[in-house]
Amino acid sequence: MEQRAMPASDPARPQDRPARLAVGVVGAGRVGTALGEALSRAGHRVVAVSAVSERSRARAEERLPGAAVVTPQEVVAASDLVLLTVPDDALPELAAGLVATGVPVTGRLVLHTSGRYGTGVLDPMTRAGALPLAVHPVMTFTGRADDVNRLHGISYGVTSPEPLRPVAEALVMEMGGEPAWIAEDRRTLYHAALAGGANHLVTLVVEAMDLLRAAGVAEPGRMLGPLLGAALDNALRLGLDGLTGPVARGDAGTVAGHVSELARVSPEGRRAYVAMARLTADRALGAGLLRPEDAERLLEVLAD
Repeated sequence: MEQRAMPASDPARPQDRPARLAVGVVGAGRVGTALGEALSRAGHRVVAVSAVSERSRARAEERLPGAAVVTPQEVVAASDLVLLTVPDDALPELAAGLVATGVPVTGRLVLHTSGRYGTGVLDPMTRAGALPLAVHPVMTFTGRADDVNRLHGISYGVTSPEPLRPVAEALVMEMGGEPAWIAEDRRTLYHAALAGGANHLVTLVVEAMDLLRAAGVAEPGRMLGPLLGAALDNALRLGLDGLTGPVARGDAGTVAGHVSELARVSPEGRRAYVAMARLTADRALGAGLLRPEDAERLLEVLAD
């Protein structure tokens, strides 16, 4: 049977779907290049990117081939959708500075990826006619080529004016993600939860590995992997019902031994242990997992 050639314009191909956008990326870092590549895979055209360092220029050329490396103002002028993927602290100045240059923003979608901010940080651009979106990917980025593949199935914290909500959610779904609506006044709390969970987890794991090495364990990562994997799975599936260990059992003597030994080996680790043990005891008590008399003995051990 003769095979039919695909016509030049076929909606089965991502690039031939309606409402394809010219995309620009201001800040060719890990996040910007990954999202730019994801949008390109969805059929949008990444036409321009700004990059300052040699590393970011090389990353842009590798991940976003065909995109012109130009100034931020030229990125905005060339784009229907502008990604502002710069560090959180640089975002307010960037938004105000772009408007101050007189670059046209009216009718352009302007999307930032900061977890900390909603759309209020883009107010200078919004007043000038831009359409603001806050779309934060809930994922860590390493700068490796496989970053874009890790976007599939992740959540995005989305904030926008209500009329633009379908646009923001559609962009997230095109990148293979799941949009989660975050109110403007809850963005800081939302981001604190993510940073506390993910960033502090890394610190806790590294501290645990260091202590195991001090205890003579040659391969602490191998020892911790199954335990921490099970603990994370229990927490996500069962919540506090997945809690185990000496605090949950009310074993004040064991906890006292931990605190004493950590004071000798890692004073900073002791402070972290005490703070987390107090929080664990409070939550376990509130959930009825810990008897009040056991909680009282634990809190005496954990007092400064």
